[in-house]
Amino acid sequence: MGTSKLLVFLIGQDILHTSSRFITKGITMGKARFDVEKFVNPAQVGGIEQYVIDDGAARGVRALCVNTGGGLRYRVLVDRGLDIDQAFFNQHSLAFLTFNGPSNPSRALDRGLDWLKGFPGGLLTSCGPFNIGGPCEDAGEEVGLHGTHSNSPATIESIVQPDLRSGPDEMRIVGRVRYGKLFGPCVELKRTITSRLGSNAIDFEDEFFNAGNVDVPHAWLLHINLGYPLVDAGAEFCYDARVEPLASGLAPKRFKDASQYKKVPAPSEAYNGSNEAVAYLFPKATDKNGGTMVGLVNRKLGVGVAIRYSTKEFTRCVNWQHWGKHEYVTALEPSNGSVEGRSKDRKDGVLDVLKAGARKRYRYQIAAVTSREEIEALRRLNR
Repeated sequence: MGTSKLLVFLIGQDILHTSSRFITKGITMGKARFDVEKFVNPAQVGGIEQYVIDDGAARGVRALCVNTGGGLRYRVLVDRGLDIDQAFFNQHSLAFLTFNGPSNPSRALDRGLDWLKGFPGGLLTSCGPFNIGGPCEDAGEEVGLHGTHSNSPATIESIVQPDLRSGPDEMRIVGRVRYGKLFGPCVELKRTITSRLGSNAIDFEDEFFNAGNVDVPHAWLLHINLGYPLVDAGAEFCYDARVEPLASGLAPKRFKDASQYKKVPAPSEAYNGSNEAVAYLFPKATDKNGGTMVGLVNRKLGVGVAIRYSTKEFTRCVNWQHWGKHEYVTALEPSNGSVEGRSKDRKDGVLDVLKAGARKRYRYQIAAVTSREEIEALRRLNR
């Protein structure tokens, strides 16, 4: 199998962009090999299954279950902005799930902190596109926690299944989400989610288009929520970054010593309720395109998660740590602004704007890493 048939991973090397995928020179991880003479239905080795949830708060929500055939499986919730809740590598869950889990989207959750009532957790909950972070009043508008995306249904444009008999080993989901109202804003997101048969990575391309006639504030944050058993006492955060703790909550104490805050602790009563520690990470770029990587490794399980993106697109990464009993979760959140409210970002001069008729694109990858070589490459970011 030639290099064109290999998924090439970003492990501390220069990042190049090809199509919607990240490619790097250096370490590669070969995909699982499949003998096409030994199966007749491609779904036997991997692919995308569509269904509608038929019970509980999520009744009616469209779901797409992706089996990469390499050990990684994940579920895309079409009616929650094409975000991802469940994600597993083999028997190990990678993501944190909230008590309520997924539910139907609702505009009733757009105000104040009500977003939390519908927050499913999951591997990816996207935040934005007009504001991220805490609720506030900005420019005469009241905006709620983390924006409206998570409660916005998508329209499916295409689903492509892999079929090794005819050549393509790629599975892809393309959908669109519209946000807006008469007189604006009128913004559309085109999201493309791609995996390759036998691989353990998810590639994303998010392209925003301002279809209206007025400029609009723009903010985008990837709430990547990691949970047990991946997240367990002794697991390690991996990044080479400047760290700026928030002045609130448990952050000033938690982020004093890198030998401590990069290690996952056991559950603690100090984090009961809403107590949390939050810091901004500013990872070093490894190439002219701004490519970088952050992640978390559990050496006991032999599993890690690597998040690859461009610092030119996401200028910081939020690290949320919440080590409460039962609600035991951390998140690594690439973003283009702070989580302290849109009004503060405007005041500080870091609020992005999507001009009328303009487009803005984000490319990133979430991958399960499992080989010793890949895990050690992630850990070397801490040296």
